[in-house]
Order: sequence, then structure tokens, then C-alpha cells
Amino acid sequence: MIWNPIRRLNWRQRKRGQGPEGFTLVEVIVTLTILSFILLIIFATFRLGIHAWERGEVIKETYQKIRISSQLITRQVKSIVPYKIQTQKAEGDYLAFEGRPKTLKFVSSLSARMQKPEGLVYAIYQFKEEEKGRGKLSLYEQRVLNRNFFEEEIEEEKEIILIEGISNILFEYYQEEDPSKNQMEAWLEEWSAKERRELPTAIKMTVTFKDTQRGDFSHTLFLPLYAYQYEALSLPPSLRRERLERVR
Repeated sequence: MIWNPIRRLNWRQRKRGQGPEGFTLVEVIVTLTILSFILLIIFATFRLGIHAWERGEVIKETYQKIRISSQLITRQVKSIVPYKIQTQKAEGDYLAFEGRPKTLKFVSSLSARMQKPEGLVYAIYQFKEEEKGRGKLSLYEQRVLNRNFFEEEIEEEKEIILIEGISNILFEYYQEEDPSKNQMEAWLEEWSAKERRELPTAIKMTVTFKDTQRGDFSHTLFLPLYAYQYEALSLPPSLRRERLERVR
């Protein structure tokens, strides 16, 4: 047997209680605890980043839908026609336009459903409330073919959903100042062309969204009506633009 001084030394160290150094149980527990906290922080940060990204994508998609819907609504509203409904009743003929805070009805030369123009269309924009304080903006369209179209009920199968997941919509109608009628300029929440015998100068649509973290935020769309009354059509273009600019 060959004598090994290193082995002899290790034997003496073990005999004296001076064996190889290692981790105690307390050190292992402390190390695992610190490592757990580090992993927890990393996981929480990663989860927060994913949540922020998802919210950003939802907001981006919502604004994209608003932009597309706003373009459609703008084109159709600017194509409003001061269409008179002929009736045999004592009230006489009246303009086919009715505006309420959450509903808008009018006749337009532009259809949102059809690709090619096929005559005048009767359009209805309506906000519908759903569960959890959210709702949607829907569009209904039909051809102006019969005399009583303005009094008919909405056909639900013709619904076109424009914007979903919104908390509120408010339509407002601009009234011009008219000293002869003792009338001040103002934004009104209702407009009946049947009673007023004219269309509003412009329409304002405010779409409100509910965000649990940032609070409510809204998007406002101003829509001037170039055919708001018959006499306005005979005015020079520069004067018509000047009158419409006052709305803003």
C-alpha cells in the first residue's frame, strides 16, 4: 500500500471536525427565499407588460373602428337630402329628419350598405344599451320606395353594427342665431324637422368609452350639413362655408 500524505491530511481534518465547508440549512432557506422573491418580481413585471400590451391593442382596435365608422357617418350625413314627405294629413308635408340624443333619422343620397348609388336611402343611427353599462351604435338602411317609410318600424334583420363596447353616444344639433325668431345659437339634444320646417346647420356626435383605469374618455365628431335648408343652397359657396365655420 502506497502512503498518501493528502489522504492522511484529510483523515486528520475529519478527525478534528474540520471537514470540507458546506451550506447550512439556514443559508439554503434564505437563498431559496431570495430566489423566490426575484422570480416573483420578474413574473409580475412580465405579466404587467403583457397586460399593458393587450390593453394597448384593444384601444388601438377601438380607435380604428371609430375612425372607419366616423368616415362612413361623415360621408352619409354630408349627403343628407332635404327630402319632403307628402302627406294628406292636415299637418301638411314635412322634412324627413328626426334627431334625438341617441337616435338619428334622415334621408341620404349615399348608402353605407350598397357599393353603387341606387337612389335615396332612409338611414337610422341608433345607440343600444347592453349589459354592464356598455352598448353599440347600429345603422339601419332601406330604400325610399313608399310614402310611409318614415313612420315604419325598424327591421332588426337590417342591422349593421358600427361600433361596439361603448358606454354612451350623444347626438346634438346646431341651431343658428336668428333675431327675427328671437332664437339664440345653441347645441340642442333634439331636433324635429317636422315641427321646425328645416334641418339643423350641423350635427355633433360624441362617443364615450369607459376605462376602469383611465376613467371615461370621449371622441367628438362634427358633421356640417350642406343642405340644411333650401335657401342656403342658393347662397354663394364662400358664404356657405363662412356660415358653416361658425359652427365649430
